[in-house]
Amino acid sequence: MKKILFIGGGKMMQAIAGGLIAKGWAGDAIGAVEPNEAAAADVSRLGAVVYRAAGEALGGLVDVGTIVLAVKPQVMREALVPFVGKITDQQLVISIAAGLRVGDLMDWLDGGTGYVQSAQMVRAMPNTPALIQEGITGVYATPHLTASGRHDAEQLLSAVGKVVWFEDESMLDAVTAVSGSGPAYVFYFLEALEAAALELGFPADAAREFARQTFLGSIHLAAASAESPAKLRANVTSPHGTTEAAISSFDQAQLKAHFIGGVRAAAVRARALGDELSKAKSC
Repeated sequence: MKKILFIGGGKMMQAIAGGLIAKGWAGDAIGAVEPNEAAAADVSRLGAVVYRAAGEALGGLVDVGTIVLAVKPQVMREALVPFVGKITDQQLVISIAAGLRVGDLMDWLDGGTGYVQSAQMVRAMPNTPALIQEGITGVYATPHLTASGRHDAEQLLSAVGKVVWFEDESMLDAVTAVSGSGPAYVFYFLEALEAAALELGFPADAAREFARQTFLGSIHLAAASAESPAKLRANVTSPHGTTEAAISSFDQAQLKAHFIGGVRAAAVRARALGDELSKAKSC
């Protein structure tokens, strides 16, 4: 069995490794380069192998089939320095770092080897529900990705939820705005419903329970139904009733339009972040 090496051992690495182990992967077939003591201890508790420095992992790199780039975008180039020119086109590289484009990552890893010409490179954008194996990941791959590489990437990423492939890398900026940032939008509205319950006199614990269960039950209902969200909303909205009063207030405030505008702003920022990181590579 070819091994998996993560560069970075943070929460997303731990989520993916935990999902793989739950699906039958051996812990000693998964390693992570993680210098932070607390994160390294968390990785070790999963049963995975911990390397406190990149140099410790290089000796066994030949046995690694998949390398997952899982450090923050701003420190990625520095983290990849020990691996420059040492990765072959037989190894699959998956980046889960927001904003970093495939071309920039391949340039950083190339080191004059020509690796960039035939890279097995995948860029992925997971989201935080991956921490409970309920995530969704948008994925883009270079044209050189083989069928076996695609299979391996899907197997790894599906350990924490659903996987959707895109032919256009720029769509990952939209994925970042919709699903990458999306959990924060849900928590924002959950926070608002809880605050409304408090204003209406709910005790604090009841306000939180009612808000959470309302969101949870509604999402399960939507997932179980073939009807659109608009139809599901209409089913709850009786003419001249309480729900209609709330929806009318939301519409008067143009809440939906503002929400869509916010998601659009997130997509614009995702593209700008990619531009900033790309320019930084030449500094």
